[in-house]
Amino acid sequence: MTEAFQDGWAWWVIALAVGVPVLLVVLTEVIGTLTRRNNPVAGPLRLLRNWVVPAGAVLALLAFAIQSPADQVWVRVVATVFGFLVILLVLSSFNVALFANAAPGSWRDRIPTIFVEIARLALVVVGLALLFSWVWEADVGGLITALGVTSIVIGLALQNAVGGVISGLLLLFEQPFKIGDWLDTGGVKGRVVEVNWRAVHIKTGAGIQIVPNSTLSGASFTNMSEPEGPYFATTSVSFSTDDPPHEVMALLLEIADALPMRLREPRASVDYAGGGAYGVSIPVAGPADAGRALSMYLSWLWYASRRRKFALDGDSTDPLAEPQRLVEALAVIAPTLHLREEDTESLLASARLERYGVGEVVLPAGVIPDEVKIVVSGRAVLSLDVDGGRIDFAGADTGDLIGQTALTRERTQAVTVAGEILTVVVIPLATVDSLIRTRPRLAAEIGASLELKRKLAAETLAGLGVEQSRLLGR
Repeated sequence: MTEAFQDGWAWWVIALAVGVPVLLVVLTEVIGTLTRRNNPVAGPLRLLRNWVVPAGAVLALLAFAIQSPADQVWVRVVATVFGFLVILLVLSSFNVALFANAAPGSWRDRIPTIFVEIARLALVVVGLALLFSWVWEADVGGLITALGVTSIVIGLALQNAVGGVISGLLLLFEQPFKIGDWLDTGGVKGRVVEVNWRAVHIKTGAGIQIVPNSTLSGASFTNMSEPEGPYFATTSVSFSTDDPPHEVMALLLEIADALPMRLREPRASVDYAGGGAYGVSIPVAGPADAGRALSMYLSWLWYASRRRKFALDGDSTDPLAEPQRLVEALAVIAPTLHLREEDTESLLASARLERYGVGEVVLPAGVIPDEVKIVVSGRAVLSLDVDGGRIDFAGADTGDLIGQTALTRERTQAVTVAGEILTVVVIPLATVDSLIRTRPRLAAEIGASLELKRKLAAETLAGLGVEQSRLLGR
């Protein structure tokens, strides 16, 4: 026994018999605590407990306790396994230290996973080469040289394909755009739906356009989603030079402000370039809303310019201006106003026809109308502006009146919007007053209609739990 302690192997046996279990118990407790906290350090410690410590104990037992010769095959095998596990432990620790807690948007967060995997593979190969050279006394220089030459040959043969892959990896690392962003590459404009090693998939109005990464990395492009903030949908329109520029600019701004997808700040802008040409910029949340905003804007502009008798694109022709159309419209609304044959002439002189596109505001809330509109065709929707949104509560169909509060000189509580392509007869307030004076029944019907709409509005507000005093901020 004395010789065993003098030789030292007995101390190694005692140290391994006592130290290894204690170390494993301590590591188990630490790993349990870190796991409950979702700490990424638990991963390397688990590798240390399950593999590195047992393999190190076996190597110490063979080399120091049993004192087996270093050139014995089993000692070399165990040393190789232990060295490989140590390499994996070091790489896992570096991975946790560098990338596990990387801040979003930092360079560590942007590094593509394949870069990390390639670097890890290279370090493993180098570590194994050094390990075999140290444990087995192997000459790995020739193998490394051969691999280097082979890599050069393969790289030259596949330089075009590899170049595209490298370009894709660099794009992934730099991240000049992300999925969901809108790009304008000059020839392609649309939203990014996929980014891989070889190409970027861009969704355009005509389908999915695939743009090679090498093309993007070698040319300039515009990320329309950066920087964050309002995106301006722009368009150019032209009117006749006979149309007063300031009145046209006011109309263009009025329609832009009425768009539902327009941002409140900043306001839309209009520039007059001379010669009847105008440029319009409308702030929207992003490129995804730009197409829809411009489509709605231009369609509304067509109807509004006809109502103002402006010559959009040089043409002010409006079929509704034909006298026969007004005669036909008066025949449609005659039962509503209880018209007599002698009323036609006065109405033809004072009334007019107007048409509204789908979604256009026919009568805003909070105003005192100075005229009454009667629906000839289509349908209007009455809504309440509540907490930044609109709640529909009633409708106006053929023969129904819009703007009855003109008769009571009250402000409108509801906003009236064209639910379909809407055609109305517009009658000045003075004309309606003269009709009411000779038709008591008409006055009663208009009063009943107005009271019904008030009741529907009040019931809608009550159902939403909104006080009527909060309507329109009053």
